[in-house]
Amino acid sequence: MVSIDIQNAYVDFPIFDAKSRSLKKRVLGKAGGKIGTDSRVPIIEALRGINLNLAQGARVGLVGHNGAGKSTLLRLMSGIYEPTRGSARIRGKVAPVFDLGVGMDPEISGYENIMVRGLFLGMTRKQMQERVEDIADFSELGDYLSMPLRTYSTGMRVRLALGVVTSIDPEILLLDEGMGAVDAEFLAKARTRLNALVERAGMLVFASHSDEFLVELCDSAIWMDHGEIRKHGPLRDVLNAYKGRDVVTELAERT
Repeated sequence: MVSIDIQNAYVDFPIFDAKSRSLKKRVLGKAGGKIGTDSRVPIIEALRGINLNLAQGARVGLVGHNGAGKSTLLRLMSGIYEPTRGSARIRGKVAPVFDLGVGMDPEISGYENIMVRGLFLGMTRKQMQERVEDIADFSELGDYLSMPLRTYSTGMRVRLALGVVTSIDPEILLLDEGMGAVDAEFLAKARTRLNALVERAGMLVFASHSDEFLVELCDSAIWMDHGEIRKHGPLRDVLNAYKGRDVVTELAERT
């Protein structure tokens, strides 16, 4: 059984050779935490006092303003970051999808990038070879798949990356939204594959600013604010608290 168990976890980033407070502020804005004052070296408290237990079947959305700590929390869950204090125990094979372009090489072909990206996400070469035709059909890139990735537009790169990402079989899927560069028709097609991907995953944690995606893919949510969990519970309750209105009802009335 897959699980994520985080107990009183902190993630701190020491800032060495900071020359001015303006530098500290710039870093703080990116990290989403607070500047510690009890050290000669400035410390960015990116996550503070995180307590979280997620079990098999969890479908969790992460909400919060830019810099609130959503991406840092995802990286803690993936093992990229280790807690400075506290503990983070992850059971299961993690597929971190933080940037659709990570693991792709602009100098090699689309076909070769399918293999490279799949291996980066923990799949075997044989598994990816079995998926190449399906990914090619989904991406609708045709002969471009034989050309170097640097010849692709941003939208074409996202199509290829989405094709690979939605073909994997993760136990824990950590997804940071990055799908805005594709056209609406293709995005609708991608949603079907995303839903199937979520169904195959033992657990989903999805950081997104899209209420529609969150309602479609998640049943609970975590509101992050300045590196802390502000609220954790049913998706509707958390979205209402974060947005100050009944988002789920609004979406239902539009359809």
